[in-house]
Amino acid sequence: MLVPVPIACFVGALLTDIAYWKTAEITWSNFSAWLVSAGVVIGWLAAIFGAVDLLARRAIRNLTAAWIHGIGNLVVLLLATLNMLVHTHDAWTSVVPWGLTLSVLTVMVLLVTGWMGWALVYRYRVGGAG
Repeated sequence: MLVPVPIACFVGALLTDIAYWKTAEITWSNFSAWLVSAGVVIGWLAAIFGAVDLLARRAIRNLTAAWIHGIGNLVVLLLATLNMLVHTHDAWTSVVPWGLTLSVLTVMVLLVTGWMGWALVYRYRVGGAG
C-alpha cells in the first residue's frame, strides 16, 4: 500500500517542475519540494518492506526481475533524495536545471522498475496477484 504514494509524488514533482520551468510561478517550485520530500520519506519506508520481502524469500531472490526492480528502486530513491536536497535552494536554482533533470531521471527509472514490478506480480505471481 505504500508503493503508489512515492510514485505519484515523483511524477507530480516532475509535472510541477515542468510547470515552474514554463511559468516561473514560485508556487510550482514549492509544490515540487513538498512532493519530492513526501515521496522520499514514504519511498524509503516502502523500501524497507521491499528489501525484507526480497531478502527473506528465496523464490523472490532467485528472480532476475526482482533484483532489477529492487536495485532500480534504490536508484530511484537515491536520485529522489538528491533531488529533495536540490529543491531546498531558492526557486529557480531548485528546479532549473538540476531539479528538473533529476525529476526526469527519477521518472525514467520508475518506468523500468514499474515494468519489472508488473512482471513480478503478473508473470511470476509475486505479491498481490499471486
